Amino acid sequence: MASLKQIRSTFLDYFAADGHEKVHSAPLVPQNDPTLLFVNAGMVPFKDYFTGASTPPYPRATSSQKCVRAGGKHNDLDNVGYTARHLTFFEMLGNFSFGDYFKEHAIDRAWNLVTKDFGLDPNRLLVTVYIDDDEAFDIWKKVTGFPDSKIIRIAGSDNFWAMGDSGPCGPCTEIFWDYGDHIPGGPPGSPDEDGDRFVEIWNNVFMQFEKENDEIVRSLPKPSVDTGMGLERMTSVLQGKNSVFDTDLFRTLIAASEDATSTRADGEKAPSHRVIADHLRSSSFLIADGVTPSNEGRGYVLRRIMRRAMRHAHLLGATDPLMHRLVPTLVNEMGEAYPELKRAQPFIEDTLKQEEIRFRTTLGRGMTLFDQATVGFEPGAMLDGQTAFTLYDTYGFPLDLTQDEARRRGFGVNVDGFEAAMEEQRGRSREHWKGSGQTANAGEWLALRDRLGPTEFTGYDAVEGVGEVLAIVHGGQSVDAVETGQTAEVVFDRTPFYGEGGGQAGDKGEIEWTDATGQTGSGTVLDVQKNAGDLFAHKVEVTSGTLAISARVQLRVDAQARLTTRSNHSAAHLLHAALKNVLGPHVAQKGQLVDAERMRFDFSHNAPVTEDELARMEDEVNAVIRQNIPAETKMMAPQEAIEAGAVALFGEKYGDEVRVLTLGSALGGDGAYSIELCGGTHVARTGDIALFKIVSESGIAAGVRRIEAFTGEAARQYLLTQANIAKKLAQGFKVQPGDVPARVDALSGSVKALEKQVADLKKQLALGGGSGGNAAPEEIGGVKLIARVLDGVDGKGLRGVAEDFRKQVGSGVVALIGVTEGKAAVTVAVTSDIVGKVNAADLARAAVLAMGGQGAGGKPDFAQGGAPDGGKAEDGLAAVRAALAG
Repeated sequence: MASLKQIRSTFLDYFAADGHEKVHSAPLVPQNDPTLLFVNAGMVPFKDYFTGASTPPYPRATSSQKCVRAGGKHNDLDNVGYTARHLTFFEMLGNFSFGDYFKEHAIDRAWNLVTKDFGLDPNRLLVTVYIDDDEAFDIWKKVTGFPDSKIIRIAGSDNFWAMGDSGPCGPCTEIFWDYGDHIPGGPPGSPDEDGDRFVEIWNNVFMQFEKENDEIVRSLPKPSVDTGMGLERMTSVLQGKNSVFDTDLFRTLIAASEDATSTRADGEKAPSHRVIADHLRSSSFLIADGVTPSNEGRGYVLRRIMRRAMRHAHLLGATDPLMHRLVPTLVNEMGEAYPELKRAQPFIEDTLKQEEIRFRTTLGRGMTLFDQATVGFEPGAMLDGQTAFTLYDTYGFPLDLTQDEARRRGFGVNVDGFEAAMEEQRGRSREHWKGSGQTANAGEWLALRDRLGPTEFTGYDAVEGVGEVLAIVHGGQSVDAVETGQTAEVVFDRTPFYGEGGGQAGDKGEIEWTDATGQTGSGTVLDVQKNAGDLFAHKVEVTSGTLAISARVQLRVDAQARLTTRSNHSAAHLLHAALKNVLGPHVAQKGQLVDAERMRFDFSHNAPVTEDELARMEDEVNAVIRQNIPAETKMMAPQEAIEAGAVALFGEKYGDEVRVLTLGSALGGDGAYSIELCGGTHVARTGDIALFKIVSESGIAAGVRRIEAFTGEAARQYLLTQANIAKKLAQGFKVQPGDVPARVDALSGSVKALEKQVADLKKQLALGGGSGGNAAPEEIGGVKLIARVLDGVDGKGLRGVAEDFRKQVGSGVVALIGVTEGKAAVTVAVTSDIVGKVNAADLARAAVLAMGGQGAGGKPDFAQGGAPDGGKAEDGLAAVRAALAG
């Protein structure tokens, strides 16, 4: 029985022998299609070759492309675990012709591979063609000898592919496998085609026409072929399995899940194990390609996938984080074909573990709300949309997780109500939206790029040059000229100005020109952006004269700003290497910004960086700077560069040739200190950086940290400022500068002691009388209540007062509202004997809502919250009384 690994290699080797270039899978984050959340088909990385936007470096290609369908139009998330074939992550095997061969060769190669190399019985295969594609029909008859009944003509979009309303399009032909009449379902095109008996294993798309406004207007001059074969689906066929989850790869992953949870993957537990196995793959590959869990965009989809798997781990009885423990099994199975998994393994494990720890802290509270909202529900009942939204917004439950739990219990979720609540929130967010400021849309820039070609960048070796004006965009429209006082985006044929990219800010500077009549002009370059990939758009404010198309312009970059930007950019590379050396190989760049002022570097790490670790990084970077070794740059093929040790960014797509930058020598070892793929501008020697100083370290998102630093003169000025501060403190304390920390510690200790005395006095005052009520408890609904407003006592102080009152009351409730600086802090404590009758969190929530707050949290016996209006403290206590009264 062929394994999944063998099937993948057989496919790729087969087409490589047929002259196809083996192309490694592109990252899951699309590099050439902003309309997609993730790469969801094998052809996506080749889209520009098919549209003609880029020239393919080879006429034929074959690949096994990583794909995710878990968000947007292509979303299989809800079905995963409950059907035989749905997956969020899958591999799409494909062979592609870019104007080379066409239908006959594609069909012949497909049939030969399926029936000979894979050995499938032709009697159990059938094919489909587009309804009027007689050419494909005749080729299939010749190649297979099939009767007409086994070559099914299909009308409609199922067998006609289009990139959109405009663009390349063409008919499809598919190969289907017949599992046998013991499985329900009919052939494609029949009324019961949705059954499981016939399964599509391969689709060939013949791009031969071009559409405009959804109408075919012409034939393409170079017809092309795009094919796709789902590896997991083909593996299930070749291994004689009806479900992809019964194939060798999934059985291995599920076995690891069974072992980790001590449960068998059968009965009602089977879907949970399948969900974990599938979501482990999609989560791990997304993290490896640079996506981290967050509350928006791709990060939110990843979080949905992760939390759905973690919820199923909880259902299986896992009491500790589970997902990260399964990563080694996945890497062992797929790391050879996808080395990015091995490179990112430590970070994948840490990200999964930290996310599961965070999720488990909210899971219990969210499920409590879910249970309360569904008390008395009968099968078929519907959970209201507002509760589903509260679970999402407050407890981090994605909608599909709520739906999953509802389905498990036999009822549904009001999705329309959820979407209405979500849209209301979006509306509030849109009130603060100010727009992007972009003056020309992406389509217009692509059209300019097609007409003008790429901008030639000359700035690696010079900060001055001459360029010809090729295009001017003003107010979103192409114009022939702009006058004094106007600001426009200007494209030159060549430029020394760097366009923002790779985290490096665009250059600033000046331009001058003399027109055909001898009139001079000048302008200020405020920024430079790369549009349509490699078209440099200079934002120019015309300060004198008229700037027109075809003008020859003198371009001068702000040399001092470029110099400091280069230093900051090179320092960012050195910091990246130092981070890996000090914190570990899991560190990956998550973003950076380098300009003429400072360097900002974002990286993956799940804990704050200690002062000692920061100091070690600083020491390393400055040691390399002092080496004063020349920087080296060379052009290489991406894979060659990575094999040579260059750091490639997770999720980044590189061209056929990349610029590789080498900085410094390894400290205490052989080789280079830093080797990275980078197209930015850099120092000539490490010593040009002069000095490196970290000024801040902080967390900016789950698992993502940020370091900001200065170099050169900015670093020196920062250190001088710090030294002057220390000097002034020493003078104020009348001690030597070295004794300032000890003096500060002593003063801090004195302040804490005084604060404790004040807190104790406030507590005594509160217990002795104060405003807002009497120490003697009142009785409501058979429950004793001490309810008080305490001026000048914050949430921390309320805790101690509440504990003392709880002892005094013996059996009952304590509700305290502290008012400081106009705001209110709420604390509710319930004695243990009535916890089953009264819930502190519910009472605290009622008080907070009555005062205009959002909610409260805690346990049944103790809860706290806050509200913006301390003037409504009595309303808060009234709400507690009302809640007790029922």
